[in-house]
Amino acid sequence: MTVDVTAERVIPLAPARVAAYAMDWRHDAEWTQGIREAALTREADAGGFGVGAEVTRTAYFLAKRIDYVLRVARHDPERLLDMVSVAGPMPMHVTYSFDPHPDGTLARIRVRGGGGGYYRLAAPLMARKVRSSLTKDLRDLELRLRSGA
Repeated sequence: MTVDVTAERVIPLAPARVAAYAMDWRHDAEWTQGIREAALTREADAGGFGVGAEVTRTAYFLAKRIDYVLRVARHDPERLLDMVSVAGPMPMHVTYSFDPHPDGTLARIRVRGGGGGYYRLAAPLMARKVRSSLTKDLRDLELRLRSGA
């Protein structure tokens, strides 16, 4: 993969609360940079949200509209959400993790992605932008949760 970026932040709230909010696709546009819309476009085999579910996101990155679909590959509702793109302009793998920390929750987001052509050439710029966006995402996640979301 061309880009592999991780951001983390300690959020002074219980992991279950942070994970429940962050893993709920209905909140994606509230705290995730660039996402304008998110929709559950395929339920998990067992119904609802879980392994096999697909979320379609519309985002804007580097002033360009990007529509992509993420399929849930692994899901531990209080700790981990691992998703891979199944449709979109480039391969992408997004992992959210929420671990206990003495001061609350260690929230971490890792994004891996890229491909050939334009994305390979733009990788250094993309990595910086992704890191900046993820850092802001975690800040906004904390702000939303602390304001009572």
